[in-house]
Amino acid sequence: MFYKGLYHLFYQYNPKGAVWGNIVWAHSVSKDLINWAPLPPAIYPSKPFDINGCWSGSATVLLNGVPAILYTGIDGRNRQVQNIAFPKDPADPYLREWVKPSYNPVIDPDAAVNASAFRDPTTAWLGPDRRWRVAVGSKVGLRGLAVLYTSRNFKKWVKAAAPLHAAEGTGMWECPDFYPVAGRGRNGLDTSAISEKYVFKVSLDLTRFEYYTLGRYSFREDRFVPDKGMKDNRTGLRYDYGNFYASKTFFDPEKRRVLWGWANESDSVGDDVTKGWAGVQTVPRAVWLDKSGRQLVQWPVRELKKLRGKSVVARELVLNKGQRYEVKGIATSQADVEATFEVKDLDRAEAFDPSWKDAQELCQKRGADVAGGVGPFGLWVLASADLSERTAVFFRVFKGSEKKHTVLMCHDDSSSTSRPGVWKPSFAGFVDVDIEKDKKISLRTLIDASVVESFGAKGKTCITSRIYPVHAVGAAAHLYAFNNGGAVVKISGLRAWELGTANMNLAL
Repeated sequence: MFYKGLYHLFYQYNPKGAVWGNIVWAHSVSKDLINWAPLPPAIYPSKPFDINGCWSGSATVLLNGVPAILYTGIDGRNRQVQNIAFPKDPADPYLREWVKPSYNPVIDPDAAVNASAFRDPTTAWLGPDRRWRVAVGSKVGLRGLAVLYTSRNFKKWVKAAAPLHAAEGTGMWECPDFYPVAGRGRNGLDTSAISEKYVFKVSLDLTRFEYYTLGRYSFREDRFVPDKGMKDNRTGLRYDYGNFYASKTFFDPEKRRVLWGWANESDSVGDDVTKGWAGVQTVPRAVWLDKSGRQLVQWPVRELKKLRGKSVVARELVLNKGQRYEVKGIATSQADVEATFEVKDLDRAEAFDPSWKDAQELCQKRGADVAGGVGPFGLWVLASADLSERTAVFFRVFKGSEKKHTVLMCHDDSSSTSRPGVWKPSFAGFVDVDIEKDKKISLRTLIDASVVESFGAKGKTCITSRIYPVHAVGAAAHLYAFNNGGAVVKISGLRAWELGTANMNLAL
C-alpha cells in the first residue's frame, strides 16, 4: 500500500531460515517501488489468536485515512481465523509498530466453514450502502470459494448468505484478489470504485498457478459472475504463465493498479539453505484491461527505467533459419531487452492441432531446438559462450483453419543448467494477437541473474522463470537473438540496457 509518501510492502517471511515455517509479516518501505529499506516485522505471533502463525492478508485504508491490516492467524487450536491490526502511531509514515485489538479474531470460522482451509482475506471494499466487504479463500471438498463478509464498522463482520464466487473442482483458493478495472485506458481504479468490469483472481493450491476471470459484480446481490467462457481453472487466464504465485494488487496515487507476484525458488532446498534465503518478488507491474475487454495487460512500472544504464541498439537484422545474432557491448546478466520481430511468410507456419489446449505441454514438445516453419524465434538469455547453457524466450506461429494463426510464447529452460536438484520446466502461454494483420510481435525481457521475466505483445502474455546457470554467470553471461524456423525473421528494432542493482534490504 501507499501511505504518507511511502510504499509499504508486507510479505510472508521466516526469520529463522530459508524454508517455510515461523511465518511473520516482514515489512519494507520504498519511495519509488524499486529501492527498498527493511523495517522490523510488522506482525508476528504473540497472541492466542495467532500464536501458531501470522499468514497472508491485505491492507485497507479506512475512511479516516488510517490503514488496517486483515490477516490470517493460526490460533492455539490450529484453526485459521481472521484478525485485524492497526498502526500504533498513524502519524508515523513508516508504520513501525502495529497493535492487535483484544476483540480478535474478528472473523471466526462457523460450522459451515473448514477451519483448516480459511485464509488470506482480500483488501476490503466499500459499497454504496456504506458497508465494507471482504472475501476469504476457502473450499468445501474440491469446490473452491471466496467466503464473503460484510461490516459497518470494520470490527464486527457478518457472513453473507452466499460466497462472492465459487467454482467446482478447483480445490483450495489461496490469496484471492478482487478489484474493479476501467473500461478503457491504462489507469487503475480504487478498490471501492464502481465499474462495469471486475477482476477476480485466485491462487490454486492444486496447481500452484494463478488464474483470473473478468466479469460483473452486483453490490445488491454481492455476487461476482464471470463473463461467458471464463474459467477459474487450468483453462483460464493467468497473469503469468510461469513461476508466479500468491500475487496481490493495490491502487496507488499515480492512479495505477500495481501487481506484485512471488517467484518461488526452482532451486533445491539444500541450495536454498546454503544461500540463506528463498523466493523473491517479481518486478512490480501496472495492470489494466486490454482494449478488447477479453484479458488484462501488464507492464513493468516505469520507475524500473531508473536502473537502466549503458545501452546498445540494433535494427533491420535479418535472421535466416539457424542464424543468431549476439548482443554485445553491455553486461547481460542484469538487463532490460526490448525487441520487435517481423515475419512476412506466414504460409510456412505449421498446422495447429485443435486438441493442443495446454500451452506448456506444447512448449515441452516443440522447444526452442525443434525447428519449425515460423519459429521458434526469440532470445537466448543467460547463455554461455559455447551455448551449451542457455534459456530460450521465444515465439512459434501455427496455422489453423481459415488461415487463422495461433501464436505460442515460451520459456524453455531445458538447456540452462546441469546442476542436480533444480526444477527446469518449460513455461508457455498462447498470445491473443492477430499476427496476420501486421505480421510482427514485440517482446520485452527482464534478466536478473536468477530471474527472467518476459512480456509478449506489449504485455498480453507474461512468463516468469527462475534460472540457475552454472557457467553463464556475471560477466560470462551472453545474450543472443535467434531463429530456428524456416521462415525468415527480421528484427526491425532491438535495444538492450544494462540494469543497475537496486537497493534491497539496506537499512534506512
